[in-house]
Amino acid sequence: MKKLVFASAVAMASLCFVLTQALPAQDSITIQDRAEFNAYQNAMTQTDPTVKAADMETFLQTYPQSVAKKAVLGALLDVYFQNLKDPNKTVSAATRLLQVDPNNLTALFYSVLVKKQQCGDNNDVQTCDDAAALAQKGLVAPKPDATAADQWKTLTGAAYPLYHSAIALDDAISKKDYKASEDEYKAELMLYTDDQTKSAGLVDEYQLAHVYAMTGPGQDLVKSVWFYARVWDFAPPAYKAKIEPQLEYYYKKYHGGLDGLDAIKQQAEATTFPPGTLVITPAKSPAEQIHDLIAATPDLSTLALADKETVLAMGTKDDADKVWAIVQGKPTPVPGTVIAADANTIKVAVSQDAKDAKTADFIVNMKEPLKDADIPVVGSDLGLSANNQIELDGTYSTYTQVPATPTTAQTVQIVLSDGALVPVKKAAPVHHRPPAAHHRPAN
Repeated sequence: MKKLVFASAVAMASLCFVLTQALPAQDSITIQDRAEFNAYQNAMTQTDPTVKAADMETFLQTYPQSVAKKAVLGALLDVYFQNLKDPNKTVSAATRLLQVDPNNLTALFYSVLVKKQQCGDNNDVQTCDDAAALAQKGLVAPKPDATAADQWKTLTGAAYPLYHSAIALDDAISKKDYKASEDEYKAELMLYTDDQTKSAGLVDEYQLAHVYAMTGPGQDLVKSVWFYARVWDFAPPAYKAKIEPQLEYYYKKYHGGLDGLDAIKQQAEATTFPPGTLVITPAKSPAEQIHDLIAATPDLSTLALADKETVLAMGTKDDADKVWAIVQGKPTPVPGTVIAADANTIKVAVSQDAKDAKTADFIVNMKEPLKDADIPVVGSDLGLSANNQIELDGTYSTYTQVPATPTTAQTVQIVLSDGALVPVKKAAPVHHRPPAAHHRPAN
């Protein structure tokens, strides 16, 4: 899944504040053993978070059956999460606390928060599944008797969106069930106020836009465009440049051009969910669009790499063969995201669809085996942008159209030979001569 992290820190701080304010205080504890009591007091009154955590861990090891175990674990959890900001130790403390208090709301909340972040960062199926399972438990955890109804409403209003978000992310990453993911993201967004959808909910509106774009029974490019437009509307300026190409790509893919997109952006500012009256006129079929493109391009060699790929993927055999006759045996740069790489082959996602699906549409067989240090990292970008220092070049060798399935669109796999990694060619600096001095004519 695509990751966008703006507003996350603010949202996290807000959620933790609500959690702290809404939960009842711990019950009073009576410890009979003097040594145990002294150890407890010593640990709980430390002011240095590192020392406090160490002393509480020592207390738990020394007195594993203490009546204060739950209180110490709760305090330890707060120190690891809020003071030391250690995600792994936070999860460790939360797991131990849930063993003695299975419905502990703080432990559930912090566990989901940390594991959801790790799920999004690493796409690890087990971590995603763990986050979703804990989130499901959090959604049905009972209200503590000491928590007032208004406090419970405040608490669940802060926690439930996180839980739905974690389940949605697991549905998309682990289960590839985009319809279920869509339902969870919608359930989350419906819990937010309109202002919250412009801040705390914006990251998951972006995820929902991506889910709607995925090929399958739930694909809805109109709704995908709507949510990309809404995220673009409210995203900080630094993120607009990341979002706009996706917005334009899917709008053009559905509509055939960019006319009318500004009106969609304007409409999306007004409401989170698209109105029932929203209509985007669909374009001609991909094959028809491609045929028009071929007819309107006298020199097919001037087509952009992405357009050549689109023709090879979705054009009729006659149109695809026309482009292939132009490119076969010709060298080309291959800008894109590395999907897999070893010494002999680099697999790259070039099109936006391939990047979103994390599949390779270009396979480049290297002319010479790469040294280990030169093999590009999976997820890194190769290309011609100012941020990328390495360009991947290759020579068109073969192409194969991959027919559509119930869950995938028709695509193409393009194989290139004689691959090489070369430094990006930077434009030569322009040196300007100083203007010639003007001399007055002699009197």
